[in-house]
Amino acid sequence: MQTILVTGATGAIGPSVVGALHREKYGIRVFANETPAAGLFPESVEVMLGDIADTGAVESAMVGVDAVIHMAALLHASRLTVDMYERYKLVNIEGTERVVRAAVQAAVKRIVLFSTIAVYGPTGGSVFNEQSPTQPETFYAQTKLEAERIVLNARSSEGQPLGTVLRLGAVYGARVKGNYRRLVHDLAHNRFVRIGNGLNQRTLVYDKDVGRAVILAISHPAAAGKVFNVTDGDFHTVNEIVDSICSALGRKPPRLLLPVEPMRALAGLIEKGSFVFGVEPSITPEMISKYTEDVRVDGSLIQRELGFMPQYGLRAGWAETVRLMQP
Repeated sequence: MQTILVTGATGAIGPSVVGALHREKYGIRVFANETPAAGLFPESVEVMLGDIADTGAVESAMVGVDAVIHMAALLHASRLTVDMYERYKLVNIEGTERVVRAAVQAAVKRIVLFSTIAVYGPTGGSVFNEQSPTQPETFYAQTKLEAERIVLNARSSEGQPLGTVLRLGAVYGARVKGNYRRLVHDLAHNRFVRIGNGLNQRTLVYDKDVGRAVILAISHPAAAGKVFNVTDGDFHTVNEIVDSICSALGRKPPRLLLPVEPMRALAGLIEKGSFVFGVEPSITPEMISKYTEDVRVDGSLIQRELGFMPQYGLRAGWAETVRLMQP
């Protein structure tokens, strides 16, 4: 039985990835900086505690494993300062370097990195694929792109590529935090108002389908040395996302539409006022820009080359998410 090391498994997507590995009868070792909550993983999962910044701990965790799934990362934050880049560099770049060195030293057969479609930067309404230029704007996306290069440069003692990069679309699921959890909560409590016509499109993937993609990434010979976008295979308008969540909640979708530009101006005033009083603004112009942008990334390559078949469409994914989330 092959043993897989998973870093960052206590995060939002980790349990779905561990669950997929468990169903495929892999041995699983989790490397985490905190003790997992009771029942988070199957009883057979081995847990090793340590920090991604600790070379010795990473090397110890790598002993005897056949592949590593590197998920540990400092994720996107909405409020950033310049000095935070050093923290992103420490975790996302130097942490990846440490994992890759230990993996090569331990002669693992595959290194799978979780990355993000945010490395493409603004798509300007175009459909991007793995050959499209990357222009990351945030510290998170910039450091993940550098982490990709580190993984893709990893080689076995025979000179064969070891790394596979999975650029994930916007992942949703019961444990996912951030904008989509907030959207579900606001819709559940009648606190959401549409801004704009809602016809801009997004690229999503359900967390359990991410687990399916991981199984292929660690086992398929054609995955080595490649980058794959991981999506549910479709583009969804914001209206379709909202309608799917409302259907799962058993509510009618909100119909009131507010125009974009007046709301952007109002958000600017709110942001300035919040700054004066030292409180977090409830809405900002940046939030409105993110809400109304198009993000369309093609996920067909992994389907063609590895045979990945997403099992969850938008309505089925959100129905299960809402049921498990209990907003």
